[in-house]
Amino acid sequence: MAENGIGVPVSVQDLLPHRQEALLHIHTFANDEDLIKRYPEILEILLRDHTTNRNIFWATNCYSCLGEGYQYNDPISVESISGNNSVIVIPRAFKPLEQQRQRSREMAEVFTPAWICNKQNNLIDNAWFGREGIFNSEVDGDDGVHSWIVNPTTIEFPAGKTWRDYVNEDRLEITCGEAPYLVSRYDTVTSRHIPVGERIGLIDRKLRIVGENTSSSGEWLKAAQLAFQSVYGYDWQGDNVLLARRNLLGTFLDHYRDRFGKDPQKKSILYIAYIISWNVWQMDGLKGVIPDSCGKRRIVTADLFGETETVIGCEGCRTGNIRRHNGIYCLIKDWNATKDKQKIRFIDLIK
Repeated sequence: MAENGIGVPVSVQDLLPHRQEALLHIHTFANDEDLIKRYPEILEILLRDHTTNRNIFWATNCYSCLGEGYQYNDPISVESISGNNSVIVIPRAFKPLEQQRQRSREMAEVFTPAWICNKQNNLIDNAWFGREGIFNSEVDGDDGVHSWIVNPTTIEFPAGKTWRDYVNEDRLEITCGEAPYLVSRYDTVTSRHIPVGERIGLIDRKLRIVGENTSSSGEWLKAAQLAFQSVYGYDWQGDNVLLARRNLLGTFLDHYRDRFGKDPQKKSILYIAYIISWNVWQMDGLKGVIPDSCGKRRIVTADLFGETETVIGCEGCRTGNIRRHNGIYCLIKDWNATKDKQKIRFIDLIK
């Protein structure tokens, strides 16, 4: 495969074999492409950044060799990732190995295998339920193979807690990458497809609870919307944000299809996509701002003797004070607040 010296493809055609392999091994991605062809406005929603009211941007040089529209600071446009360009953004497992290493060196990008995600998500649920083995039992083989066995019985809730409490419980995956803790359509390390009934993501668990406690499509959809409103994640790199958003939307569709044997109505799909576009966002997690939005600022003051220009740097970057950055602080949505108070700065949640 042609490369530019650092393992990065130099054309869309160079990416095609990896994309085809991804579609073979993660067949749900092929279903995603069909859905986007039917409803192209989905991509417009999934690319939106609600803090800047622009699209998320690449924030990586991994695609810069593809030319205009793929540079570090370029917004990710619908045209740049659809049609003939739909082969460009692929899961990490199918990226060239040197590109994976490059992203690990530059952005500390290391993805977690599904079995570890399951162990850590189980710890959360063990604490919430006050007992173990709620959703599955972990299997750690002597041969080093790790897996889990799904608990097939209907989930029972401890005294004083209901299934709605679990669905509404807030969860956050920091530096989420492709969101393997939130949803588990595939193992982000091995690329193995995971059937709906065996998934271990935080949203997958919520949607299992929704399925066990609702009967009609309308009830299911209303509870599923609450589940998605309660789960958040962020990442620096725009392609990861897009992949995470697509994985969350795909998970919604997977569970609905598994339960009802068909796709939900278009308006339901678009609304879930809208929720996801708020709850999974692009951010520098150390600063709470849009990546690379801090910088030098020129201040012009006027007096009797004319104008004076002063250049000042970012105090937050200089002092490490997360509340003193001059970048663009990221906004998220509190879905439980009154409408005029729903938009809040992420850093204001940090005590």
